[in-house]
Amino acid sequence: MDTTLESTGGFRNLTEAFAAMVNRRRIAPALSWLTADDKTTTLTWHGYHDEVATLASALAAVGVQPGDRVGILSENRHEWLVADLAILAAGGVTVAPHAPLTAQQIQFQLADAEVGWLFVSNAEQLAKIDRIRGELPTLRGIIGFDTPAGRSDVEPLDSFLRRGRLDGGTLQTVGSRRNLDDLAGILYTSGTTGNPKGVMLTHRNILSNSHAMAQLNPSVDGDLRLTWLPFTHIYARTVDHYAGLFVGAHLFLAASGDDVPGLLPRVCPTNMSSVPRLYEKILAFCRADTDEETGERLRHLFGTRRKWFSSGGAPLSPLLAEQFHRAGVMVLQGYGLTESSPVISFNHPEAYRLDTVGQPIPGIEVAIAPDGEVLTRGPHVMLGYWKNPQATAEAIRDGWLHTGDLGELTADGFLRITGRKKEMLVLSNGKKIAPSNVEGALIADPIIEQAVIYGEGRNYLVALIIPRRDLLMAELTQAGLTIPSSGWYEHPAVIEFLLRRIELALAELSPSEQVRKILVLPEAFSVAREELTVSLKLRCGAVHERYRDRLEALYRGV
Repeated sequence: MDTTLESTGGFRNLTEAFAAMVNRRRIAPALSWLTADDKTTTLTWHGYHDEVATLASALAAVGVQPGDRVGILSENRHEWLVADLAILAAGGVTVAPHAPLTAQQIQFQLADAEVGWLFVSNAEQLAKIDRIRGELPTLRGIIGFDTPAGRSDVEPLDSFLRRGRLDGGTLQTVGSRRNLDDLAGILYTSGTTGNPKGVMLTHRNILSNSHAMAQLNPSVDGDLRLTWLPFTHIYARTVDHYAGLFVGAHLFLAASGDDVPGLLPRVCPTNMSSVPRLYEKILAFCRADTDEETGERLRHLFGTRRKWFSSGGAPLSPLLAEQFHRAGVMVLQGYGLTESSPVISFNHPEAYRLDTVGQPIPGIEVAIAPDGEVLTRGPHVMLGYWKNPQATAEAIRDGWLHTGDLGELTADGFLRITGRKKEMLVLSNGKKIAPSNVEGALIADPIIEQAVIYGEGRNYLVALIIPRRDLLMAELTQAGLTIPSSGWYEHPAVIEFLLRRIELALAELSPSEQVRKILVLPEAFSVAREELTVSLKLRCGAVHERYRDRLEALYRGV
């Protein structure tokens, strides 16, 4: 094998990897999903290939050239995956804004990337495009997955496909001429302030990362991966979508995380990629009076075919991982960034430590800078930020990607993340606090559903607390207390009870890491209020800003 292709499994581009798996798996199931009438539809690898090849040919027929940016504005569905592979096979570059974004947020990304053609899922997303259509000067045409009646300006997917043709049943498109260092996707980071940066990922970036993950987590016939994280995020796109091209994974598509608890016993997946927030919800859903009964509920929910389940996108509490582990449900944490395609390190069944994010994946390097920042180097590191050479130069220095995360390597090579370089809190006494350490300890308490600490420049920490109301009220009732339903979250008995629980939860932490006062909120943080990213990662800056006045009031004693 050519040494330049070793890290990519021998492939020059993602289209080659897809075509090779089609030849191996032709009649095996590739994708499954539930239809509107709750029936399962399955697409074989051969059928998958035909849809991709026809759509790629149609894109080439309307003039999509190598390097052209083509957009996808859609929720997860099988057409999303087909469109992405077709764009790549036609030589294009995929630009896929997160579906929950506002019209103006979408406008920035599509205009910045100079998107020429755009796939749109439904009337809701099309309405956003209608509001910004005049601000997208490079947009030539819109293709609708579900096109509303009477929209002559939107070409239905079925009609657009008729522009394409199969050429001997293979992917005979310009995609076969794309090379490793050609751009495959621009993914915009979900920053808390200012416009997001467009991360440029090449075929080499994605292939090398996918190949490494496939080496660690090979599939066998009968394996089924339940996937629900948005493909607009590089986590699911690489670990489920692209890595699946190397292992022949059968993906079962869930519309959202809300559907997962119902699908788990029905689908009985062998694997699933997720974020800590979903595992926290599942544990709360299964929690019983005893650990033994909780474990039995977890095992029943995840089914008898379970192998392992991955967690990424945000820190996973070691206590939460341990609870799943004791129940016989293996939840393994990894770590990465959009800028690293994304996986840097990963725990896997043959080598894991629950209090870490695993060892570096094959083919990459990880180092710890003198100030504790995690650095990484290898074929997974992005090409740079789109139209932003200054930000690129700041992020990549001497070939090393500076992650912005703080960490340490154990003696046996496992990486432990200890905080965010920019998010470290510094108290007025100079003590530095890693918020993730304190917040992880807080949400390990089953009554505390979400927690955010606050205290930059102050002399002690305070916290926003969102409790599990049902468990909280049950505990208070058992203690003989009656709490009114109106304004319950401000009741002195609720505050006092939660402060006692917090004291116990933080008992092993230092005096500087103790929480003195709390603000209790009645409802969970949400994507709609821009408090969470679409991958359910907390936007701490946005949360702090939203509640700043009330948090500052805690320091005034009012």
